[in-house]
Amino acid sequence: MCIGQLGNLLPHVTLSANLAQHLMPAWGLSAAEGGMMASGYAFGYMLAVPVLTTLTDRIDARLVLLCGSVVSGLATVAFGVFAQGFWSGTIIWSLAGLGFAGAYMPGLKALTDRLPAGDTSRAVTLYTSSFSVGVGLSFLIAQVLADGWGWRTAFYVTGIGPIAMVVACLLIESRSPAPRAGRLLNFAPVFANREALGYIFGYGAHCFELYGIRTWLVGFWTYVVAHQGAPSWLSPVLMSFCFAVISMPASILGNEAALKFGRHRAITVVMIASACVALVIGLNATAPAWVLALLLMIYGLTVPADSGALTAGMSAAAVSEHRGATLALHSTVGFGLSAIGAWGTGVALDAAGGPQSAEGWLLAFIVLAAGIALGPLAFLWSRTARSDELVSRSR
Repeated sequence: MCIGQLGNLLPHVTLSANLAQHLMPAWGLSAAEGGMMASGYAFGYMLAVPVLTTLTDRIDARLVLLCGSVVSGLATVAFGVFAQGFWSGTIIWSLAGLGFAGAYMPGLKALTDRLPAGDTSRAVTLYTSSFSVGVGLSFLIAQVLADGWGWRTAFYVTGIGPIAMVVACLLIESRSPAPRAGRLLNFAPVFANREALGYIFGYGAHCFELYGIRTWLVGFWTYVVAHQGAPSWLSPVLMSFCFAVISMPASILGNEAALKFGRHRAITVVMIASACVALVIGLNATAPAWVLALLLMIYGLTVPADSGALTAGMSAAAVSEHRGATLALHSTVGFGLSAIGAWGTGVALDAAGGPQSAEGWLLAFIVLAAGIALGPLAFLWSRTARSDELVSRSR
């Protein structure tokens, strides 16, 4: 399943990896338009994931995963063939996100349905953290192909990646859930689960920051290369690949810390640290390239360190018969805020002078810091609400 996910993730940041250097200059896009086009992926995901993930409570998640993987790959290839500007690019990339809605959380559901009883947090964390390796490969392959053979080739090749998950789906055994009556999109039991909601809202804050930096990381380092004279080997390709790949050990270590010190405490510390690092980067946007490279690698550790713990905490808090609906809301909130993060960061860039301005990058990183700082507030609300609920029950 993890190997299949690597294939499914090859298209994931193909657009973001080539946005600043290829697509924006070719189509004359502003930062806000570029961010909006990139956020189309998360928007399509957000629209489809409530239905597709909740559907896994009714049918074998493997079937949803199979169809979603096929749509994701075909839409990515279609972007390379048909995209001609802002509107066509946004629409096609939204379809790719719609396909990925059937490929990520349904994949997690297909995995957890086949795991033995007991604590599954390490297996869930391995699956979610392999996301980072897939994103790193997507950054690497998409930029190398675009620089060598044009950006359309990058979409053609990365669109083939989801075949790996199609093969994985055909190899695992079928497993249908127990028959269930009632409405398909019934989120009332999920909203009643305050513990799960805390993780879901925290995940939304995490996704806002994560998708915002992934969308604009190449653009930021392109600015650094142009203004601070970074050595030729310290290229946007290398920086984006390293930033993504170190996310996997960071996520695994973050989950281990959560198991040892408590999930709420560990996640809160990570989120506050990430907000501080973002502010330091923004305030030092004109610092020497080696300083910014070091700060970005630290940021590459703090941004994903809460990911596995958040998803594992949500999965553990979910009631088993409503796990599909809980996963659906988790992804809807997460990728809805992902779309806002990518677009909002672009708006901040334009408002403060654009991608070639230090002030623009300062405001962009302030926006990212503000987004992740909402996570600890979500946990504070969750604990307070749960305490009030327990007190009222004791009466």
